[in-house]
Amino acid sequence: MQTTTVAEQAVDVDEQQGKKKKMRVMVAIDGSEGSFYALKWALDLLLAGPKDNADDVATSTRTETLEAPHAGSHESVSMVTLVYVMQPFQNYVLPAAGSAELRKEQEERAAAILARALEICKDKMIKAETLILSGEPKDMICEATEQMHVDLLVVGSRGLGMVKRAFIGSVSDYCAHHAKCPVVIVKPPKESGKK
Repeated sequence: MQTTTVAEQAVDVDEQQGKKKKMRVMVAIDGSEGSFYALKWALDLLLAGPKDNADDVATSTRTETLEAPHAGSHESVSMVTLVYVMQPFQNYVLPAAGSAELRKEQEERAAAILARALEICKDKMIKAETLILSGEPKDMICEATEQMHVDLLVVGSRGLGMVKRAFIGSVSDYCAHHAKCPVVIVKPPKESGKK
């Protein structure tokens, strides 16, 4: 008796039609180590070669091995979009001249953070594009995924405690509930010295 999964059927249909759908992946970067860890995790998991992760992504059927449609080669993902959202600041706190300087500093910080993220992609030989948005991060990330027809959103988790999460909210939690695409929340590895 032969059994196939939905993913295998989708691969068969795509192969029969002779076309591969390229996945659009967006990774939200906020400058935290957690967001850079999420980027590295996504690049390693989604774009690793078949030899690197064959045990993790391959599904064995009959005598041949089929790779999951979302992993195993650079060809399955067209490009990674790195998104950074600059939070708005209140104009009434600073005079107009001060707000222009603050805005320039925000833009420079965003460029530096995305340059680091692009370097990570370059080291792994992955094509990436950057996107800098301005507004409330959780709203802007969800809007961008919808407007850009993203297939997968990857966000890091800062590990906020229950109290902080209740007061300031969690971008990853909000995205998980409001984004119009699947969301992967990547938790950073636990440090060996912490309990």
